[in-house]
Amino acid sequence: MSIAGDTDEREKLRIVVPPKQSKERLDVYLTHQVENATRNKVQKAIQDGLVLINGKRVKPSYPIAPNDIIDITFPRPPRPDAQPENIPLDIVYEDGQLLIVNKAAGMVSHPAYGNYTGTLVNALLHHCNKLSKVNTELRPGIVHRLDKETTGLMVIAKNDVAHQAIVWGQFKKAQGTIEASLGRSKKDRKKVTVTAEGKHAVTEYEVIKQFEFLTLVRLKLKTGRTHQIRVHLAHIGHPVFGDPTYGGRSNNLPSSVACEDDWFYSPKDKGVGKI
Repeated sequence: MSIAGDTDEREKLRIVVPPKQSKERLDVYLTHQVENATRNKVQKAIQDGLVLINGKRVKPSYPIAPNDIIDITFPRPPRPDAQPENIPLDIVYEDGQLLIVNKAAGMVSHPAYGNYTGTLVNALLHHCNKLSKVNTELRPGIVHRLDKETTGLMVIAKNDVAHQAIVWGQFKKAQGTIEASLGRSKKDRKKVTVTAEGKHAVTEYEVIKQFEFLTLVRLKLKTGRTHQIRVHLAHIGHPVFGDPTYGGRSNNLPSSVACEDDWFYSPKDKGVGKI
């Protein structure tokens, strides 16, 4: 969480505390729920009135309760445009549509408050003449991100077509938002699942074209959780085509997709509930 700067440019986040959430101090809860948050910054934000619970100011020690609505306001300094920088890249694969880059540990994936230079995006802008514009101007080409200290392969889209995804099934709505907390599966630690105890995650989707059994969609990530795209799409009954981990290898989709803690998604009623 970055709370700094005197400016009218603000970003807002709303978190609804899950029904099964146990009692916990507000500052501790937000430290785990908000990306790049520290407890000191969270406490200062609460004290400055930038965090409201059910529309009211509270203390950092406030014990959160199930279904509490937390509204957070993030003051931001004006954001500069991402600029090309001559930074070496470890390119594993490249063609006219995409890049696969081995991101080094210590490198930030994209510009953000406090890290506007020296990022992977700055390096990519120097290497490529054009990148996908699906994400914001500070995240061109970024399909998914890795944390600063994490090294690993990242897929970079050179154009908007390459940044789209094919998923199973047809959508009833042309666009929508998937909002479901994500955390490590208790049954398989290599997998991520929807769980009330997980971190807040939001994915926006837009249908580009529908086929008989598949749909081409454009996705915009409001958060950057591990496996977020694949888990969120599987959660609403539309796993990514070909994904072996989250049900994308077969169109024989179950009537409901089981999730952690007996939470489930039912394609029939398009809702999330308890078994």
